[in-house]
Amino acid sequence: MSETQESTQNAPEAVSTLNDERAHRLSKRAAIMEAGGNPYPEHSEVTAHVVDIETKYADLEAGEDTDDVVSIGGRIMAKRGQGKIAFVVVRDTTAEIQLFCRINEMREEDWALLQDLDLGDIINVTGVIVRTKRGQLSIAPKRLTLLSKAVRPLPEKFHGLSDKETRYRQRYVDLIMNDDVRETFRKRSAIVSAFRRYMEDNGYMEVETPILQTIQGGATAKPFITHFNALNQECYLRIATELHLKRLLVGGYERVFEIGRIFRNEGMDQTHNPEFTTMEAYRAYSDLEGMKELAEGVIKAAAKAVGLEGTIVYQDQEIDLFGEWPSRSMTEIVSEVMGRELNLDTPIEELRAAAAECGIDVNPAWGAGKLIAEIYDEKGEESLINPTFVCDYPVEVSPLAKRREDDARFTHRFELVIAGHEYANAFSELNDPVDQAERFAKQMEEKAGGDDEAMEYDEDYVRALEYGMPPAGGIGIGIDRVVMLLTNSASIRDVLLFPHMRPEKGSASGAAAAKAAQEAASAEQVAGAASPFVESKKPTTDYSKVKIEPLFEDFVDFDTFSRSDFRAVKVKACEAVKKSKKLLAFTLDDGSGEDRVILSGIHDYYEPEELVGKTLIAITNLPPRKMMGIDSCGMIISAVHEEGEGDEAEERLNVLIVDDSIPAGAKLY
Repeated sequence: MSETQESTQNAPEAVSTLNDERAHRLSKRAAIMEAGGNPYPEHSEVTAHVVDIETKYADLEAGEDTDDVVSIGGRIMAKRGQGKIAFVVVRDTTAEIQLFCRINEMREEDWALLQDLDLGDIINVTGVIVRTKRGQLSIAPKRLTLLSKAVRPLPEKFHGLSDKETRYRQRYVDLIMNDDVRETFRKRSAIVSAFRRYMEDNGYMEVETPILQTIQGGATAKPFITHFNALNQECYLRIATELHLKRLLVGGYERVFEIGRIFRNEGMDQTHNPEFTTMEAYRAYSDLEGMKELAEGVIKAAAKAVGLEGTIVYQDQEIDLFGEWPSRSMTEIVSEVMGRELNLDTPIEELRAAAAECGIDVNPAWGAGKLIAEIYDEKGEESLINPTFVCDYPVEVSPLAKRREDDARFTHRFELVIAGHEYANAFSELNDPVDQAERFAKQMEEKAGGDDEAMEYDEDYVRALEYGMPPAGGIGIGIDRVVMLLTNSASIRDVLLFPHMRPEKGSASGAAAAKAAQEAASAEQVAGAASPFVESKKPTTDYSKVKIEPLFEDFVDFDTFSRSDFRAVKVKACEAVKKSKKLLAFTLDDGSGEDRVILSGIHDYYEPEELVGKTLIAITNLPPRKMMGIDSCGMIISAVHEEGEGDEAEERLNVLIVDDSIPAGAKLY
């Protein structure tokens, strides 16, 4: 057993509760200040990092001392004492190292400070390099300074499925406690840097385009809307960078790219987040083949930057990332997964039947191209494991791509699919202003028909095309998904440092609270800015506008009611249902020993991660009901009411979550 392991196992037992431990540490902080000390000094001195020390002194023999003095800064991760000797493990930004502390080699005040330090405190240590008789490379401190007193204790364990929400919400603690998490985000930085180097080495110029936009364009997606106070103007957060980047091709630049955040006000699941990072690139005098070369080159360069080569493993799937990347048509893939030939010449009724066979709710207005694309999305994409360029998209689902010269029903477009997910989307860009204007007009018709994801008519972009844009290839690559692939991360939240989360229960801060406070202040005509941290003098909920369904409108006799089997169920897993914006699929422990699957349309109110590990109430003896092609065996119980009046009325829903001590299968009476 190493001295580091011993120090962790022999550390003093933690104080019984977080509040007691925090109060104890706060009293230590106060004592330091009362004695004239500063637990948060401005100055520190760091001359070395642990990883460099380990490299330089790798050959130092056990029991050998040096006269080499170093100064490091880091966090105390473990601590134990043995009379006049103490062992402390300190972690800096690169690695951990042991401090071999001896009373006769330290100043009296530094030794006294050492005895009072806690796990999590950040310190500055100056000492000499030694290797203990047990062979542990160490620093023997001569001087020790407290740089930051940690008044909140580190958790003993900070991992596991049940703690995922806390890990995402408190990423700073996650990074402190988990080496693999820190390594994931180090690799993310290396991947983004590799993207940028590859693009610059190939003659692309990096640019920046507006995040606030007045036209919803460049993609089909639901936008976030915000208010621009200075112009008294409603704006969108951009859903793509495409249309501004292509304006630059009109302006004379040949190769441009942008790495930046995109915002789409849509659902969240394992591979989707409303705020995400893309790289979009456009190259004049290029085409779809040029974009294939770019996609393959930049992703392989990123993989090499994090030490990957040959076949990689992603979520237990072997992927030949460094082999050939074939191109296949969408209709070929659809025909393969359906076991029969399907294409745009197939009778429309046969295509509708094939779509229904896949569990797709068919819109009667869909043409052959849309139906083929829907079947591909549902069944074809997931069948592709090795990198594949899926080509020949129908024009109905590609409003910005050039039509194929030999068959105008198809476009020059591909999506790069790896491990069943899309990683890139590319086009031979449309540069005919008349064709573009007609397609924008078609999108506006769809928006008028209720499609809030359809694009708007961008008159200025059409005007730009009228000045002439050279033939060009364009591509968008999802940076977050590439990071997931190259770090073997299952969820997009695992590669976002600070993923968006619902407010913590009881939270009184944030944008919603600030807006409510400002509206209250405006109603009261109070001067100055309202604060969400000031207690309101008026009730914040107008219960006169809360609508509750009347009781006893329909009577149910006791025998009928008692046939409903209400049970406590434990949520083992929860995920968004593909192709549905509202449905969540629950895998539940109902106490029977077999998993139960129930679908519930509550995605507007909850994210899947929030409910994993919770204990809910469900009716478990309902007959199976097919939803999106999945058998739902029961019903999750929620409390529903309305707030507001008339057109402003809004439904609110709360899932019934009960105490975790209630066992799975417990019956409600």
